[in-house]
Amino acid sequence: MKKIIVLLMLVFIGASTTIYAQESKSESRRAERKAQRDAEKAREKIEEERAYTDAVQAIKERKFVLEADRVTFKRGRSAFVTSNTNFILLNGDRASVQIAFNGAFAGPNGIGGVTVEGTVGEVKTTTDKKGNVTCNFSVTGVGISAQVSIRLTHGRNNVSATVNPNFNSNRLTLDGKLVPLSESNIFKGRSF
Repeated sequence: MKKIIVLLMLVFIGASTTIYAQESKSESRRAERKAQRDAEKAREKIEEERAYTDAVQAIKERKFVLEADRVTFKRGRSAFVTSNTNFILLNGDRASVQIAFNGAFAGPNGIGGVTVEGTVGEVKTTTDKKGNVTCNFSVTGVGISAQVSIRLTHGRNNVSATVNPNFNSNRLTLDGKLVPLSESNIFKGRSF
């Protein structure tokens, strides 16, 4: 009987040691995965901060492109669009606003929408207490006269821009990324 008890104790101790070793390996893997996730988050945060700093500098220099990936219309209907054909470009005292949808109709600009270029009025840039940057300007061209308001979120290059035409109430909101003009890969259609 004593041999059986000793044998059971040895089996129990061996099983406990195996379970403990497996738990240690599992905890080690979890800690390793957590460290990898934390390192990835820190790298992403650094990249977002760099993109934000570049975007702020581009706004100051008045050489930027808002590459939109979503357009929201006056009554709240929205559409996802391609960023290289839907944008607001500011280059010194000139601006372009292009909206292009992927449809069967080629549109006035040849790529399914409208491209308008014009002269920029006074550019007003403000930064709130949280670090969000707002850039307001007017664009006057042959086919457009509009107010543009761009809001850059602190710590990243995510932006939302509202385009309010002065001749009608067909307001548009474009959401996307703001990048320096030199880093943009936009495609301009025929303009008015």
